[in-house]
Amino acid sequence: MNWDWFPIVFFPLKILVLSVGMYFAIKWHYEQAGNVDKAAVLRTGGKMVAVFLLVLACVGLLTFVLVRTVGLDLGFQ
Repeated sequence: MNWDWFPIVFFPLKILVLSVGMYFAIKWHYEQAGNVDKAAVLRTGGKMVAVFLLVLACVGLLTFVLVRTVGLDLGFQ
């Protein structure tokens, strides 16, 4: 059985589902808070995205270093 299609279908679908869920979660919390400054919400959201990308880069770098240290092959075949 050939599983080459799985990452092509699964990862975009996963990103779409998580993005929609995150949008509705933020919308629900925003509506629960009542009258809140929109600029503050956007600033906080931007900070959270920046922190997430920084953590994602650190985890990726740590994974790459660990894989190279152990001696696993990272080449595509």
